Amino acid sequence: MALHKGPHEQESAPARRLAFNPFYGEANPVGGMTEAPPRHRLPDGPLPPMSAYQIVHDELMLDGNSRLNLATFVTTWMEPQAGVLMAECRDKNMIDKDEYPRTAELERRCVAMLADLWHAPDPTAAVGCSTTGSSEACMLAGMALKRRWAARNADRYPGARPNLVMGVNVQVCWEKFCNFWEVEARLVPMQGDRFHLDAASAAALCDENTIGVVAVLGSTFDGSYEPVADICAALDDLQERTSLDIPVHVDGASGAMIAPFLDEDLEWDFRLPRVSSINTSGHKYGLVYPGVGWALWRSPAELPEELVFRVNYLGGDMPTFALNFSRPGAQVVAQYYTFLRLGREGYRTVQQTSRDVARGLAERIEAMGDFRLLTRGDQLPVFAFTTAPDVTAFDVFDVSRRLRERGWLVPAYTFPADREDLSVLRVVCRNGFSADLADLLIEDLNLLLPELRRQPGPFTHDKAAATSFHH
Repeated sequence: MALHKGPHEQESAPARRLAFNPFYGEANPVGGMTEAPPRHRLPDGPLPPMSAYQIVHDELMLDGNSRLNLATFVTTWMEPQAGVLMAECRDKNMIDKDEYPRTAELERRCVAMLADLWHAPDPTAAVGCSTTGSSEACMLAGMALKRRWAARNADRYPGARPNLVMGVNVQVCWEKFCNFWEVEARLVPMQGDRFHLDAASAAALCDENTIGVVAVLGSTFDGSYEPVADICAALDDLQERTSLDIPVHVDGASGAMIAPFLDEDLEWDFRLPRVSSINTSGHKYGLVYPGVGWALWRSPAELPEELVFRVNYLGGDMPTFALNFSRPGAQVVAQYYTFLRLGREGYRTVQQTSRDVARGLAERIEAMGDFRLLTRGDQLPVFAFTTAPDVTAFDVFDVSRRLRERGWLVPAYTFPADREDLSVLRVVCRNGFSADLADLLIEDLNLLLPELRRQPGPFTHDKAAATSFHH
């Protein structure tokens, strides 16, 4: 969660008039409506429910339209039936397995479905859990990697400092993990047109203190898959030469719900013996509203027993592994609903549609002549692009700012080391971002480009301040 400070402004001494329609007040339209409630302290007394609703509702209207947010990977549309199920389950606490045994059973079924989808050697033996999202799932996977390494190196740890190898393009949750759990983050920088981790660089950074390598199936910077099979092969070769046995965790926050349906021949999952764990976000291309992720391990051997807590479940033993405690069961139920509702063919159709929209949109943007594509949406339904070499009148930050005026949230940001010179725009195509909406985006771009081309130069001087998306 973001850290917030106190109020940025002092409550004014004079009473503020309420700024909503008297029809939303009490039975007497003007009764009790002389003052607005304070914003940074609890009001002295209650408000009518409709009045409280209207105050909050009106302020939230100033938020962006989530359907036009092309920065987020998070699901912004679900069927009404899913919304009804979530409303029916929002008061159920996932941690109370004995109180809500059927919700717990649906969670168990989702884990089994994912184990089968990701080719676990024995789906009935694979272990996994739901989380609040991929960030928690990554933390859990990292904890398991560190604890396994510590057990293998009991004679040297805690004296030796563990490290984790990954590309500089990883999501910020991995940097948080390394910070919180005192692990050295060994980050492979970008180089030239390589924007993610490569096999040789990963193996070169490994040593006896490496707890694992993180391979990302779908980089948030440009939507590209990292070469998981090549990374595993390089680590196989490293083991033959040095006896170092380095496990791989696949951060499949997005790609783990794309590749099984659209890239079935791509080996990235438990088919590779070196892959010990995988995470995904149910609330990204798992097609569920925000609040659910999944972490799975190949077998119980990959998840140290001392990290698992056990609770009573229907008079039996229910193992749990989580950083959070109380959380609603609604998103888990929605995940099971979506698995049941779509099946493999349904997921394949939805994800193929998103990829088709991404590829078609990328081609049309390239055809404008003002932009150069870095990726084309043919892996994740995501693509990144920058201005063409001969464009000097505007930059990607100008484009992002002008599109925001039309309601579109298209992030512009600078790449990390060693490509800080490269600034890009990125478009995420999700379920609900249709070909019709893509047409509207192209129309707005075509309306804006003549004005941008007439600029004397880019208007953005502070790129750090202009960046509308932070990894």
